[in-house]
Amino acid sequence: MEPRTHKLSSRELVGEVVELKNGYAKVRLKTNERMAVDEKGLIHGGFTFGCADLAAMLAVNHPNVVLYKAEVKFTAPVKAGEEITAEGKIVEKSGKKIRVEVKAYTDKTVLEGFMYCYIPERHVLES
Repeated sequence: MEPRTHKLSSRELVGEVVELKNGYAKVRLKTNERMAVDEKGLIHGGFTFGCADLAAMLAVNHPNVVLYKAEVKFTAPVKAGEEITAEGKIVEKSGKKIRVEVKAYTDKTVLEGFMYCYIPERHVLES
């Protein structure tokens, strides 16, 4: 299956697709020292969130999909050099609204929860 959304996402910033099937996606992000917020190598949570968000968007895999709500929690820190794997799985559909369960992990779970996606009739930047 080919990605139909977020085709220009940066592999270096949010990750690359490693598995994609109907209603499911897996994305992997290799972190580095440029993503760190301190001298100990703590990775900014935005990179972890971005990787999980990409997995959610690809699980839906519609060209117009957008995120309108997230209920996630960070469960462990990520250190520069660690690889984050994020998985998104559709768990509920109600019309154009889709709930995706997300989990991101290194050798431990680092983020988990739900992302709520919406599929508008046209791209959100089209008038």
